[in-house]
Amino acid sequence: MTVRLTLLCAAAPVERDVRFDDVPLDERALRQARAAAAALPSAATLYAAPSQRCTQTARALGWDAATAEPELRDIDMGSWQGRALSEVAACDGAGLAAWMSDPQAAPHGGESVAEMCRRVAAWLDALSADAGRILAVVEQAVARAAVVHVLDAPQRSFWNVDVPPLSAVHLTGRNGRWNLRMGDVSSGAPVDGDD
Repeated sequence: MTVRLTLLCAAAPVERDVRFDDVPLDERALRQARAAAAALPSAATLYAAPSQRCTQTARALGWDAATAEPELRDIDMGSWQGRALSEVAACDGAGLAAWMSDPQAAPHGGESVAEMCRRVAAWLDALSADAGRILAVVEQAVARAAVVHVLDAPQRSFWNVDVPPLSAVHLTGRNGRWNLRMGDVSSGAPVDGDD
């Protein structure tokens, strides 16, 4: 049996400065998530990463029964947690440059990109072959890590995957082999071959 997994990137509030933080969604983001709900396929299994923004996105989609999945959590930012990207760049520019160019680097004392990629890959590969259709609201970093794993791409390509809020990554898997299926959740059109 084929696993059909859609990773939906969480909605995001309008921010002036990117922060390494879990901020609550504003009304505009919640409205956008509610609008996306009709375009998603139905699924037997619903997951949401444990962050506030993923939980709020799942609720806005009407997923009251979504299971919080700790393996889908955002990258652990260690000492940078809660800080603005501009602040980190000013205080630890060399560390930020290392973190964004070397997947093994963790200058913040948290999780490296490589560690996160391994965590997400392990979660994907542990999904039961008879899981059927799964929908999950995830962090941008989780969607990036999933694409890197599915394409068997080098981990340094993590930063080359652009995942806007409320974009969908469609994956199909069977027997330890995954495929990336392109699709647009906002169009309402089903991905070819979906039920």
